[in-house]
Amino acid sequence: MSTPTAYRAARTTERLDTLVADVREAVGRGLPPDLTAYLVGERLAPHLGTADLLTDEQCEGDPDRYRQHVLHAEHDGSFSIVALVWLPGQRTSVHDHVSWCVTGVHEGEEQERRYRLVPAAENGGAARLVATEDVVNPQGSVCGFAPPGDIHRVWNACGSRAISIHIYGADIARLGSSVRRVYELPADR
Repeated sequence: MSTPTAYRAARTTERLDTLVADVREAVGRGLPPDLTAYLVGERLAPHLGTADLLTDEQCEGDPDRYRQHVLHAEHDGSFSIVALVWLPGQRTSVHDHVSWCVTGVHEGEEQERRYRLVPAAENGGAARLVATEDVVNPQGSVCGFAPPGDIHRVWNACGSRAISIHIYGADIARLGSSVRRVYELPADR
């Protein structure tokens, strides 16, 4: 899964600086991944939908695929904050992640389909994915997860731009992406 990534010394806003400090405090507690994701989600929620979180440049999409803007990568690699900009119809492949993740919809609406992997040994044939849930995430919604069990696909099904803020427990500036694995198995729906 290849997405254009914009990362240089990202311009920042006061609100983004506040979010970084809030996330740094939550991550610094050293709690298990699922609890860390929960605390980070609480820190992200109040910033969603505010006009002063992102610069105009950080809201720019790409006509060919969703675009990733790395907003902050913590110097010790403990977390990164990314804005994903989705134009209508743009989507990810089915994938999972390298670390815990929190997402919040800043603008527009995202749809998500979650999957469970059924290993070949369980069904007597080839491994496959079973859709477990379809979710519509409107502006302001926050969700978090920690591997394993984080297989999903995300897309913009609305007629306008969507922007989501993703906070990962990894250095996305170094890794380039939060994706651990792309699944090209048969899948429900």
